[in-house]
Amino acid sequence: MPQKQPPRRQSFSVGRGARRRDEDSGTDVGEGADEWAQSKATVRPPDQLELTDAELKEEFTRILTANNPHAPQNIVRYSFKEGTYKLIGVVNQLAVHFSQVGNLVPKDSDEGRRQHYRDELAAGSQESTKVVISETEIFEEEEEPKEAEAETEAGSQTDMPVAEAAAKVTEEELMTHKQPKERKLTNQFNFSERASQTLNNPLRDRECQMEPPPRTNFSATANQWEIYDAYIEELEKQEKTKEKEKAKTPVAKKMGKMTMRKMTSMESQSDDITKVTQAAKIVERMVNQNTYDDVAQDFKYYEDAADEYRDQEGTLLPLWKFQNDKAKRLAVTALCWNPKYNDLFAVGHGSYDFMKQSRGMLLLYSMKNPSFPEYIFSSESGIMCLDMHVDHPYLVVVGYYDGNVAIYNLKKPHSQPSFCSSAKSGKHTDPVWQSELVHTDVIKLKVEGNTTDGLDGLQLHTVGCGTAFDFHKEIDYMFLVGTEEGKIYKCSKSYSSKFLDTYDAHNMAVDAVSWNPYHTKVFMSCSSDWTVKIWDHTIKTPMFIYDLNSAVGDVAWAPYSSTVFAAVTTNGKTHVFDLSINKYEAICSQPVVAKKKNKITHVQFNPIHPIIIVGDDRGHVICLKLSPNLRKMPKEKKGQEVQKGPAVEIAKLDKLLNLVREVKTKT
Repeated sequence: MPQKQPPRRQSFSVGRGARRRDEDSGTDVGEGADEWAQSKATVRPPDQLELTDAELKEEFTRILTANNPHAPQNIVRYSFKEGTYKLIGVVNQLAVHFSQVGNLVPKDSDEGRRQHYRDELAAGSQESTKVVISETEIFEEEEEPKEAEAETEAGSQTDMPVAEAAAKVTEEELMTHKQPKERKLTNQFNFSERASQTLNNPLRDRECQMEPPPRTNFSATANQWEIYDAYIEELEKQEKTKEKEKAKTPVAKKMGKMTMRKMTSMESQSDDITKVTQAAKIVERMVNQNTYDDVAQDFKYYEDAADEYRDQEGTLLPLWKFQNDKAKRLAVTALCWNPKYNDLFAVGHGSYDFMKQSRGMLLLYSMKNPSFPEYIFSSESGIMCLDMHVDHPYLVVVGYYDGNVAIYNLKKPHSQPSFCSSAKSGKHTDPVWQSELVHTDVIKLKVEGNTTDGLDGLQLHTVGCGTAFDFHKEIDYMFLVGTEEGKIYKCSKSYSSKFLDTYDAHNMAVDAVSWNPYHTKVFMSCSSDWTVKIWDHTIKTPMFIYDLNSAVGDVAWAPYSSTVFAAVTTNGKTHVFDLSINKYEAICSQPVVAKKKNKITHVQFNPIHPIIIVGDDRGHVICLKLSPNLRKMPKEKKGQEVQKGPAVEIAKLDKLLNLVREVKTKT
């Protein structure tokens, strides 16, 4: 076998000699370092401009915008709506140079650490295997001559040490793992895009099973005779309903054929809606109480804490606002609380503009349901006044602009009055300004030329038309009449020939007169001449006069005190007075509605709760709560009980009147 060792040795020595030459030649690299260190002259292109220092220092600003200069500005598209080509104003200015969809994993995340650790393990194992293989080859090359010489002597024993050495080296390299050096990133900013995706909740289907509704199979045969009998029964029902209506209400005789047909058809319908009306009304009230829960809480519990620092002044807190779409353009001409149900009140709608008289409406609202009235009655003529019966609170008397007086019964389902005056029964020829329902008699105030009509044909000749009246709280035969010319007459039902007394009260029409609920001698009047006056009916001159700087629409005494009253003016303000606190001016003057748009027409105190209702000429009724200063009660003294009752209220007002009387006697 030819010997291959000499050429291998020669190539190995040649490789070593080449390495030595490279190492020797590496020492001659720095011979021309001085030449490179010397400064070189800059080479200028031949076409470069020669500029001065001033021109070189001059700055030119260039503004970069986000608009694409290559984007088209004249794209036209066809508009199917207008049927023409229209220019598109918005052009996409975005130019995408490069886009690549990838999935980047952050280095600091768990997945990034796992991948990095796997790459390091793979790279370390490859390098270790390469090192072991190269060392084993060199070792084999060095040991091959020795093995050839000792082949005859040792024989097969020479292969064992080489294999054992190679195995030991590989085991040591694998056991001692070399950590590779971290590569430096070429990008010094090390930008990495991170994104996260939230898990969507799994969709779930919920099913429930209920008992099926009971079913019954009904079958019958219908022939001509059964159909005929059904029609006959329906006609008999309609005739019975007609007879009932004729027997109960005389007004039904005047109704036209069309209205009678509508009423009978509505009543004949056997709908199940009537069975659900009570439950629906309760549900509606519950929904409204949830909707207006904050207002209900204020009504029940809110007390203005700032009254402690205001000394003697008070405020009015707006609560509910009652309005109906059908009565939008009608003014509030009358207000009255129900004597039995303290949350129910009646509102009369009409018009004070006598050139524009139209229809009228009677609405009854409850504070439990401010969104919709409990009862709605419409009339052809405007309502000018109303009142409720004390013993029978379901009876409402109404005076119309055309002179008629009607009584509504809230227990009856129909919308027509139970009684209505006519020309035969002696209706008025002019508007009925005020009416009261006392016991079962209707007291009517006639406004006919120069006379005023009372009970039992009582005629009192006056100079002007009567505009307001009020009966005495204790003396039933005595009543006051306010006239259009400004005078107030004290009259009696027992005398028809002359007046008991005459008061030159105001310079313009008297809008309201009202007896004090506690003191039998005191009454109050208001007028369009901007004044409110308090009178003692035994004295012809007023005890107190208040100028409110605007026409006074209505006044009302408070039910809880003999010295508290409220007045409303056409400039949108509500004034509350307490004579025991301040005899000269109101303790509360607060605008309730917009001054230019709405004018307040009427005001009424609630008999139990500390609230008032105010109506305006747009058909709105606003409920207001009195602050503690407006309803001050006598303070408790140590060791003494607080005296309450009518006698205390009468004494309180008498004390004020005596002061005024003493001043008048001295003058």
